[in-house]
Amino acid sequence: MQTRQGFAESLTPRRALAARPFPQVRLHAKDTQMTLAVVMSRALDGLEAPAVRVEVHLANGLPSFTLVGLADTEVKEARERVRAALSESGFAFPHNQRVTVNLAPADLPKESGRFDLPIALGILAASGVIDPARLQGLEVAGELSLAGALPPVRGALALALAARREQTTRTLVLPAASAAEAALVQGLEVRQAAHLLEVAQTLMPSQEGAPDIELPRAVPRRTSQVREDGPDLADVRGHAAARRALEIAAAGQHSLLLIGPPGTGKSMLAQRLPSLLPPMSDEEALQSAALRGLSRAGTDAVAFGQRAFRSPHHSASAVALVGGGSPPRPGEISLAHHGVLFLDELPEFPRSALEALREPLETGRITISRAARQATFPAGFQLVAAMNPCPCGWLGASAATGKVCRCTPDAIARYQSRISGPLLDRIDLIVEVAALPAQQLLAHAPGEPSAQVRSRVVAARQRQQERQGGPNGTQDAARLAEQSPLDAAARSFLLKAAERLGWSGRAVHRVLKVARTIADLAGTDVISVTHVAEAVQYRRGLWA
Repeated sequence: MQTRQGFAESLTPRRALAARPFPQVRLHAKDTQMTLAVVMSRALDGLEAPAVRVEVHLANGLPSFTLVGLADTEVKEARERVRAALSESGFAFPHNQRVTVNLAPADLPKESGRFDLPIALGILAASGVIDPARLQGLEVAGELSLAGALPPVRGALALALAARREQTTRTLVLPAASAAEAALVQGLEVRQAAHLLEVAQTLMPSQEGAPDIELPRAVPRRTSQVREDGPDLADVRGHAAARRALEIAAAGQHSLLLIGPPGTGKSMLAQRLPSLLPPMSDEEALQSAALRGLSRAGTDAVAFGQRAFRSPHHSASAVALVGGGSPPRPGEISLAHHGVLFLDELPEFPRSALEALREPLETGRITISRAARQATFPAGFQLVAAMNPCPCGWLGASAATGKVCRCTPDAIARYQSRISGPLLDRIDLIVEVAALPAQQLLAHAPGEPSAQVRSRVVAARQRQQERQGGPNGTQDAARLAEQSPLDAAARSFLLKAAERLGWSGRAVHRVLKVARTIADLAGTDVISVTHVAEAVQYRRGLWA
């Protein structure tokens, strides 16, 4: 990092003049232009970012630095960071005055170090070093290092989305690494800074004949929304039924369960599902990136606009999947919003974690409630799961591998019962991935590439968007009945299958959703008996 002198010498003449070290004097109330300054910032409350007024007041009395407004420990530690950053940047901290910082509204919890920069600017404005009038058109967020540098802040994209929703005209000032993330939101003025000095320079009182200094605008970093170098479906040889089920799942955003012995390609198929999905819209990409930004500082520019593929280990807890903590953070199901959540070795997950997936699969969102706080995160993920048919994994694989399952019927039943009926009832497609002999596997030609399959998926999604405004897998029963006409033969076939197999009402509607997607892939408006028959084949029970 540059020294203070080197930093000042690298600026323009106007900046270099203003960046000279300020006299290390202790400011008194009679020396200041005002004793109260207000800086606008934003907190994080789940995916929301409510506005916060950072009020800084200087008064005579016993020297102190008091921070109020339901501040977390990280916010209270700003006192030491701000004091050191001001000193290292050449500004005199008012050590002989009573400094009071209020974060309003007082009943809104505040966490993280994003209020360091607003507090520092408020102290400078209240001391008369910078012009308070220039702060009125800004929203500021940033953590300070002891040397005054501005590292990235968590949730910058959520701050920008909240500012756009409120249609604010204020300019966002963020650390350079976070400003590029916030600039992805159209219609906002976003400025970036790498050091406290850079921000202070632009807020100095205007001098006659000297041009005003402005912070540089943030430049958004966008990437291609479809990865052409990722896993391709052409790598999968054979498994025509599983490939067809994967295409149907992609076309209608249906949940999918792959069952088969070890090494048959279940994980390989699941990893290629994102390559079949249509490109994300700008709004979907922003929502996905905003959720990822809540879990860490900064957003990976390479991942922006690409479907998320989350694959947590089977030891993950319920909190890791659905989210939680204090303050609440998004879990894996929210980080997979508009993407794919892959649960390999499904029966090995804790029962509580699997049961926590029921409501998000139905509603597409998750509400995390704690004693003092409640947060709602979107969870429009596409579930893909894989499992073995029995504890040893070789049930039904003897013909291809020569290995024989030695599990008892009771052991098989206990293993399969780890997946509850209510959860299984919410899975649209259940497909067997059989083991293939090595000779047959090597004889197969490469399969159809992802690009060709994706073109059919995009056409089917377009039909669904024009008809009902969203994928078939996300529609409720009432809307599905309106948009999914069946001919007489298809209706009769579906009723007989439901009666014979003992399906619940939810299972019937899920079969109807899958049949509607198959008809969309075929380019027809009416669901025929062939579409229903194929959908029924994907609605089977576990091996017993």
